[in-house]
Amino acid sequence: MSKRVLFSVNHPAQVHLFKQAAQELEAEGFETLVAAREKEMTLDLLSAEGLDYATLTTESDGLVELTAELAKRERRLYNLAREFDPSVIVARLAPPAVHVATALGCRNLVYMDTVLRPRTVRLLYHGLTLPFVDDICSPPGLDFHVPFGRSHTVGFQELAYLHPDRFNPDPERLRAHGVNPDATYTVVRLAGWDAYHDIGEKGLDAASRSQLVEQLCDQGEVYITCEGELPSEYDQYQLTVPPHLVHDLLYFADLYVGDSQTMPTEAALLGTPAVRINSVVGDNDMHNFLELERRELLYSYADGKAAIDRADSLLADDDEERWERERERLLAQQRDVTEHMVELIRTGG
Repeated sequence: MSKRVLFSVNHPAQVHLFKQAAQELEAEGFETLVAAREKEMTLDLLSAEGLDYATLTTESDGLVELTAELAKRERRLYNLAREFDPSVIVARLAPPAVHVATALGCRNLVYMDTVLRPRTVRLLYHGLTLPFVDDICSPPGLDFHVPFGRSHTVGFQELAYLHPDRFNPDPERLRAHGVNPDATYTVVRLAGWDAYHDIGEKGLDAASRSQLVEQLCDQGEVYITCEGELPSEYDQYQLTVPPHLVHDLLYFADLYVGDSQTMPTEAALLGTPAVRINSVVGDNDMHNFLELERRELLYSYADGKAAIDRADSLLADDDEERWERERERLLAQQRDVTEHMVELIRTGG
């Protein structure tokens, strides 16, 4: 079997998802390569992790531009994969990865933990991808019908890099970049809401955002991370730590608040109380959020005012140990996602 593995990365979060698997495989004698999309700090993260990569496309705005970029990415991924000759392509569920793997006759291994909205987008996307999937990994409660492949149930995909065996927080790394890990501080995340799976959804409006930051500042430091360009009025809250240390920042934070989907899960899995605010929240919310809410590690709101009130009450709660106790109970029931990923790559499932 060829010992070459191609990882396809379209978003910074996917660097974290795959980085340790790539590094372990390299240590075992595999040759790995990352096909990257230039979006936010993706390339910076790849460089910080010492991963070999080739840039395929740069993030586009607008539905027409995104569609054109997707076609370009598939064509360039095909050319790259044909030259690299991998035995498996590993990616989040996306048309380019599964189409190219099928065209070249190599296996694909994909991960998916997102319910796409609206329903028409979901049906189209699944129709373009699932018939070509060889192996798909998803959390409990999110089952995909793969006509010719296999489905695997894994826990929180963020545990590929935040499992205690994988992540060791270090307060000195924060101090080196001007953050006092012993001080009270909140991490705020502002998402872009312009991806194909965000159609019809939205996050914090400008008024709620301003009120949130103002109230959080009354109780400690605030650090804002933004998908895209940070609004100029928040320049003073710009992160001082490099992107690859954001999980250290989350771990030592007293609170996370934001309208993104991935970072609240990361915060909760690190034992940091998390408040999530966006229009996706509702009766049909995804399993991972419902599980974390059940354990009171995360609180989700569609309404900005209710979320701000919750943030205030969480910062006033001085029982810090209960978050760590609940985190430990949760992690005791979860597996190391990277360990499982490497096993699937190495053995073919």
